[in-house]
Amino acid sequence: MTALRPERESDTSYGQQSYGARGAFEEWSGGETYGVSPQSQAQQPQQQPYASYEPVPEETYLPPADEETVALRIPDPPPEPGGSTTGSAGSSASRQDGPAHGGRAARRKAAKRRHGRHGGAADASSAAHVGRDTETDGPSRAPLSRVEARRQARARKPGAAVVASRAIGEVFITTGVLMLLFVTYQLWWTNVRAHAQAGQEASSLQNDWASGKRNPGAFEPGQGFAILHIPKLDVVVPIAEGTNSKGVLDRGMVGHYAEGALKTAMPGDKSGNFGLAGHRNTHGEPFRYINKLAPGDPIVVETQDEYFVYKMASILPVTSPSNTSVLNPVPTGSGFTEPGRYITLTTCTPEFTSKYRMIVWGKMVEERPRSKGKPDALVS
Repeated sequence: MTALRPERESDTSYGQQSYGARGAFEEWSGGETYGVSPQSQAQQPQQQPYASYEPVPEETYLPPADEETVALRIPDPPPEPGGSTTGSAGSSASRQDGPAHGGRAARRKAAKRRHGRHGGAADASSAAHVGRDTETDGPSRAPLSRVEARRQARARKPGAAVVASRAIGEVFITTGVLMLLFVTYQLWWTNVRAHAQAGQEASSLQNDWASGKRNPGAFEPGQGFAILHIPKLDVVVPIAEGTNSKGVLDRGMVGHYAEGALKTAMPGDKSGNFGLAGHRNTHGEPFRYINKLAPGDPIVVETQDEYFVYKMASILPVTSPSNTSVLNPVPTGSGFTEPGRYITLTTCTPEFTSKYRMIVWGKMVEERPRSKGKPDALVS
């Protein structure tokens, strides 16, 4: 109600509006006037329905919220298909189980409803719901038999195809890891180790020269006897006797062709071709960028007594590994036509392969004693 009303309006509305019709009140209370026995009712004179009315005490009766009232009401929503019915039953039970208002008749009626069809349905639904929860989630589920447990264990066990595919995958992964480690070793670790070995050999040579220790004119295979400088490429590397891979080239040094048919001259000879070999990739890769040399670039060989300065003259980008004529005293393909004092640098090509050879030639332009200091090619 939106209008103002007296404090006892709830009591007054009870007599005038809620059950103002005498017949309705008598029907609800079983033909009795509340608080008056039938005998005393018959003895009392007939009174006007609303002439004299005494408010019923507040604690005697308040009508309950009756779901079976004749007034219009919104029906409960139908249960969802496959859903639980505990919601409507629970809500009905909560309405029925609320605090009872009114007299003994109302309380009896509420008690009958709680134990009647609504309460029973709610109890049954609740029990069924609890049973389902226990059956699904609770630990009271019956244990599997031994046969069923074995059957499930076999079903979980991977088949032969799965095992084979896993084994093949592991082999591929292992192979890939090994290949990666091998590439790392070849491209990185061999250079680290070769640079350390070459640097140690160069330091040993310079210490021997500074101390006045004389080296013999003929050197043992693998023995260092000179230092090669290529200023444009920032190369400073020892020169050792022989071209053996393990004893010379793989240690980061360059090797002098000094064996058999491939024997070449020494830098101090008055005529001849001083032939050198070195790695282009891995193991220190001293000849990695000799293809970038241009005519006129200096190439210096430092020995115990002298500096020999060569000027780059020509390059042969690709040739067969069996083309030994490039080491002749007058090398074939170099452009030289007469004997002289030459230097030949050989290495593999293309990079990371040894299928072909690259050749670089130079011609001596200066011979300078160490006592006169370094040549201009190493000073500038």
